[in-house]
Amino acid sequence: MVGERNVVLGVIGGSGVYQMENAKLINEHYIDTPFGKPSDSIMEAEINGKSVYFLPRHARGHKLLPTEVPYRANIYAFKKLGVTHVMSVSAVGIMQEHIKPGDMVVPDQLFDRTKGIRNASFFGGGCVGHIEFADPFCQHMRTAILSASEMCNASYHDGGGYVCIEGPQFSTRAESRFYRSSMNPSTIGMTAIPEAKLCREAEMCYGMLALATDYDCWHESEEDVSVEAVLAVLRANSKLANDIVAQVAEKMPVKHSCKCHNAGQFAIITAPEAISPEAKKRLSLLYGKYWN
Repeated sequence: MVGERNVVLGVIGGSGVYQMENAKLINEHYIDTPFGKPSDSIMEAEINGKSVYFLPRHARGHKLLPTEVPYRANIYAFKKLGVTHVMSVSAVGIMQEHIKPGDMVVPDQLFDRTKGIRNASFFGGGCVGHIEFADPFCQHMRTAILSASEMCNASYHDGGGYVCIEGPQFSTRAESRFYRSSMNPSTIGMTAIPEAKLCREAEMCYGMLALATDYDCWHESEEDVSVEAVLAVLRANSKLANDIVAQVAEKMPVKHSCKCHNAGQFAIITAPEAISPEAKKRLSLLYGKYWN
């Protein structure tokens, strides 16, 4: 039985979303982790009377490639601050005709097309673990984001797959057509992996508000994707995205019970006595409760 936890919301802002508008800044946290420093300092803000932690994924000024983002440090730092629910705000390409630039998408599945060069797990280095990841997005978070999108009168889409590519280049035409024909996804992006995996390992609920910006390069009737076009859509939708974040923050319950919060309970395969002191120290914040 999963017990209730006090809800603390963390928001990770992607391309074009580097701060929370209309939020009162309470504090700024500079955190060191066993996995290095996070992308930036973490801003603690007050939204509608509730504390929310915000981290710009690519750092302020957008200095980090998708592959360069210190995903493990980001998620570990949130965990250290007591975050229980993570909302990702991410720019994505469109892979379905019915989705239009400027629409919001709340995906429910992931397909990993990264190259294996990102650190995608907290496990390793003397501690082996395997988590369940069949449904990578927490349904409770998805429901909260969908409800907030409805309240903000956004044009939004419920569900669909997100293909995560390595980047930083956009897809070739052949790749884009292959993804559509073989996977039938709704969106394509560069950062949900390993972010979603790490949130599950860290026993946090994870959901995404995906800001649809362009038709990738499969859409013959449209101009090919460009950074200029993507940023134009993001600028136009930044206020709406911030409004949705504020609604999610306001409507989150004070306490919440979710199986995500015990995802690591049966994940660790290594015998407790075989885990090195170094590994135990590195992972105690995440899994110490299971071997203490």
